[in-house]
Amino acid sequence: MGKTSSAVFPVPGSPPTYWLTRFVILRLLGVVYAVAFLAAVNQIIPLIGANGLLPVANYFHNLGVSGIGSTGSGFVRLPSVFWFWHSDTALLVMGWVGLLLSLVVAVGYANAPMMGILWFLYLSFVHAGQDWYSYGWEIQLTETGFLAIFLCPLVDIRPFPRRAPPLVIIILFRWLIFRIMLGSGLIKFRGDAVWRSGTALNYYFQTQPIPGPLSRWFHFLPRFLLKMGVWFNWLAELAAPWFAFGPTIARHIAGVIMILLQLFIILSGNLSFLNWLTIIPALACFDDGVWAKVLPQRLVRKAESANYLAEESKPMITTAWVVAGIIALLSIQPALNLLSTNQVMNTSYDPLELVNSYGAFGSVGQERANVVFEGTMDDTTSGKAIWKPYLYKGLPVALNQPSPQIAPYQLRLDWQMWFAAMSTPDQYPWTYNLVYKLLHNDAGAISLFAGNPFPDKPPRFIRAVLYRYKFAPPGNPQGFYWNREVLGDWIHPLTVDDPLLLNFLKDEGWRK
Repeated sequence: MGKTSSAVFPVPGSPPTYWLTRFVILRLLGVVYAVAFLAAVNQIIPLIGANGLLPVANYFHNLGVSGIGSTGSGFVRLPSVFWFWHSDTALLVMGWVGLLLSLVVAVGYANAPMMGILWFLYLSFVHAGQDWYSYGWEIQLTETGFLAIFLCPLVDIRPFPRRAPPLVIIILFRWLIFRIMLGSGLIKFRGDAVWRSGTALNYYFQTQPIPGPLSRWFHFLPRFLLKMGVWFNWLAELAAPWFAFGPTIARHIAGVIMILLQLFIILSGNLSFLNWLTIIPALACFDDGVWAKVLPQRLVRKAESANYLAEESKPMITTAWVVAGIIALLSIQPALNLLSTNQVMNTSYDPLELVNSYGAFGSVGQERANVVFEGTMDDTTSGKAIWKPYLYKGLPVALNQPSPQIAPYQLRLDWQMWFAAMSTPDQYPWTYNLVYKLLHNDAGAISLFAGNPFPDKPPRFIRAVLYRYKFAPPGNPQGFYWNREVLGDWIHPLTVDDPLLLNFLKDEGWRK
């Protein structure tokens, strides 16, 4: 054990070390996990609970009927603790356990079993969450969380334990950021002419899922600056990833470029925890030589002491190499996908979501459609009816309402309604269940919105209207943040006793 202590850490001329790299990766991962589990605690019951929009009990039952087999077979093919216990209490207990463990990791304490529990708990939510957990960053978190298990010792939970982080796991993190960034760049280049022409950002800030406080400012930047933004995107996603495996200086520069892109995206919108999560594997581009210059000296001294007292663990190193072999085999399909002209994004190839394909915004919409749920107490739906909107927590509704800062938190109803607005309610059948619940002032459904326009008595009719939204220019006389025009009914007005609605809900198993 032991090296000679030096006044400079790391020791000049010695191989790079990654004590501080591990410290930063695990702390940020703990924060991301905490945000993800907090969203589950707050939203999981109205989404997939027993009386939720897509009850998980119905989902597992339908999977069994469709041929996935028994509970045991279902668990093997779609691993989730909720196969065995999926009551509302179970959903909340697992959410709280995940949140509390995440906070422990975020403040500095982690070992392999803790990280393994977090990984499997979140995988359980992903596999039970249906539409609400169908985003690329869900499987990205499971892959990132799996790798993090093997950065840690088996027992020691201290921020700077006696075991050094295995270099091969650090390299696997670089392989992850390589696939994330290159996959995103290639899907854009192959997917939409507006990226290739450099005009994608003319539309992106206005049409992205949930704009942020600065999105309108970015939208109205001069066109040449927006084109430069596209070019920087190409640099970060198509060029920089290749240097994640390069010489030290090139690797550091690549890491800075990839992280800068994520920070710009964070400033310009509300993409859940995606960009914070993407920063995590990019941190593996930096060794202790970089962190020692930017982190507090108190931490640097602790890392120096840990390096001095470090003991090699052959089981830990052997395990890391076994994991690397598994990842190498599972990487074949994702790597072939990167090379394919029929590239797909955000796809998993194994039940544990260990090695996946990634990508974002392969196409950029040029118009923003929003679905707004509206209710009325009037006994008519004619032009004389007074309709009141249900305000989302993030998606725009009121014209004078600036976009709030939501990310890294995720509003799962808002995200799904952004997708739904580009489709029809028949392709998102749970929207009829939502209408039925709004007609009953269901507390769970109402909690997914910013408020209830009918607090005393449920509305007589509910409808969903499709609007086209555009940013209003800054300084407009009305003080509007948005302008909009009606495109038509998305769901025509429905009442609580509508026979077609009731029969549909019964057929889907959402009403007895």
